[in-house]
Amino acid sequence: MNQNFLLQWMKQKQVIIPALLIEHYSKLGLSEQEFAGIIHVQAFIEQGEPFPTPDRLSERMSLTTAECAKLMGGLVKKGFLSLDKHWDNEGILFEFYSLEPLYEKLCTFLQSKEIEGQEKREEETAGNLYQVFEKEFCRPLSPIEAETLSMWIDQDQHSSELIIGALREAVISGKLNFRYIDRILFEWKRNGVKTVAQARAHGEKFRAHQKPKKTEKERVRADAYPSFNWLEK
Repeated sequence: MNQNFLLQWMKQKQVIIPALLIEHYSKLGLSEQEFAGIIHVQAFIEQGEPFPTPDRLSERMSLTTAECAKLMGGLVKKGFLSLDKHWDNEGILFEFYSLEPLYEKLCTFLQSKEIEGQEKREEETAGNLYQVFEKEFCRPLSPIEAETLSMWIDQDQHSSELIIGALREAVISGKLNFRYIDRILFEWKRNGVKTVAQARAHGEKFRAHQKPKKTEKERVRADAYPSFNWLEK
């Protein structure tokens, strides 16, 4: 390959197209031909020509001038491109294409996809919680218990980790019932506890105030049988 040609090729500007757009353009409603038109418009913009005419686009695409004009009009009508105007300091009106509407659509799509994924994860989490509770209770949950569990998630906005932490606290305390678990979650929420780490710190502080002083003999006996820390399990 001619060295001068290679150097000139390397000096050419690169057209930057986000990978997320390449991945999702069809889901946004863009056809392959429309997406190719978008790429060419982006290339013209980066080369300092923000308003390529149908003739200029036709030089690069396998479409006639009339087809390019129709293509650009369709992209504007569908809300993928906007045709904006700008007055310079000399009072001359310039028109230019903007890809901002396209990227706004992409952001909206990605946000909706994230919400769908989050809802799916929440459904899976809820299903796992049911299994954990039924395993601890050694029986299926009653309709009221299932509704209570849903309320902890949907209304009280407790995380699954915190709910499981309250369940294990109830197990260790020997008070395995929903009323006691609800009381634990209520107390944690009242004290601003939102994570397992905060629950551990709150529990240690609470026990430090509640635990009476032990004699040396009792302390030795307690050290021989260390207590179970459910938060570190």
